[in-house]
Amino acid sequence: MAGDFDRALREGVADALGFVAGALAGWALGRQLGIDFIASPDWNAPQLLGLALIVAGCGAGRWAARRVLLKGGR
Repeated sequence: MAGDFDRALREGVADALGFVAGALAGWALGRQLGIDFIASPDWNAPQLLGLALIVAGCGAGRWAARRVLLKGGR
């Protein structure tokens, strides 16, 4: 039972860190490309591309964090 809790806790921490770090990385990439989704009040194609970068960063960050943080728990 304790092993299940430990694994669930590690998965939760990995997901949270991955989502946040990935979203920040996607936002930073968008800003480097001149697309700032957060600061723009418009909903045009560049802003939607910036949002897509943030969402893709969330997914990639979650995947990477799970690979790194859960690697030793198998």
